[in-house]
Amino acid sequence: MPVLNSAAELQDEATKWRRFLHQHPELLYDVVDTAAFIADKLRSFGVDEVVEGVGGIGVVGVIRGNRAGARTIGLRADMDALPIAEQSGKEWASKTDGKMHACGHDGHMAMLLGAANLLAENRNFAGTVVLIFQPAEEGGAGGKAMIDDGLMERFAIAEVYGMHNFPGRPVGTFAIRPGPIMAATDEFRIVIKGDGGHAAQPQKSVDPIVIGSQIVNAVQTIVSRNADPVGALVVSITEFHAGFAHNIIPGEAELGGTVRSFTPEHRDLAERRIKAIAEMTAVSHGGVAEVSYVRNYPPTVNHPEETRHAIAAAQTVAGEDAVDKEFAPWTAAEDFSYMLEARPGAFILMGNGSTAELHNAEYDFNDAALPYGISYWVRLVETRLAE
Repeated sequence: MPVLNSAAELQDEATKWRRFLHQHPELLYDVVDTAAFIADKLRSFGVDEVVEGVGGIGVVGVIRGNRAGARTIGLRADMDALPIAEQSGKEWASKTDGKMHACGHDGHMAMLLGAANLLAENRNFAGTVVLIFQPAEEGGAGGKAMIDDGLMERFAIAEVYGMHNFPGRPVGTFAIRPGPIMAATDEFRIVIKGDGGHAAQPQKSVDPIVIGSQIVNAVQTIVSRNADPVGALVVSITEFHAGFAHNIIPGEAELGGTVRSFTPEHRDLAERRIKAIAEMTAVSHGGVAEVSYVRNYPPTVNHPEETRHAIAAAQTVAGEDAVDKEFAPWTAAEDFSYMLEARPGAFILMGNGSTAELHNAEYDFNDAALPYGISYWVRLVETRLAE
């Protein structure tokens, strides 16, 4: 099944928006120019309301259908870029040193703007659509900030939907699943305090490097021996800092890492076992371990009924065979998870073709995917708000 003719006709214009946004990346909550661009475009389309400053800098547009309806659904795109120096070599590459849209948020904004244009023009639905342009997805919890600012209540949102591009999957395809689709992401830090001394007389010291090495090995057993093997859990130690000279045993060492999980049980288990392993291993060697554990984004969990609506909309655009309904959970994280905790909804992935991976300096959103994303948003609104 083809994309909407109107979406295909809008591709060149949407590509211009996307490339302009790509050239002018901004980070986290400092998306002042990006938010102004979005707000100006929404006003030019004739949406019913444009509200700025939600969650600090987020932008919300409201479009009412041409038929009465009580339901209001939200559609979300993220606005922020990443602190990466672009190496794509494209004509429209970032003009700001050390910043680039390496995750495709420029494409996400362009697709939602395209949908806003068509929905405001046709209004072929019953009820209300709320267009959510969110800051600070890349580690700043901008979705939570908008929710804390009353997003769902202020705009009476009953359901909420999100979308993200996915390199490696063909353009014109979609992937989704009910239940957990992306992981919770936590971080931990372990400071090991020993007793430094001369490397030639280790018996007079408590070596934090030895303690840290034991902790690194023992932490691997959380996944292999403590977690339910039917589930999915990742515990990775990614930092080990200690020492400053070849002949000195340092007094301290520091480890750091990340945990990715899909269930509250695994999340609790990982935090509990990391603390126990680190503290008891240190004590057994005569040292002390201080553990800090920070819970960041929760898992992104799709609601069953809303996932069915998302699948149906994607199939009208791409065809039944082009929609993977049993996508394996992805261990990356997304702060759309906060919105799915606040309201029922679904998060779908859309093929970006053979591009560089996300968060890569050579990545670029595939403009050929724009009509598919625009069509998906419009079809989702028209089918979900059919009466």
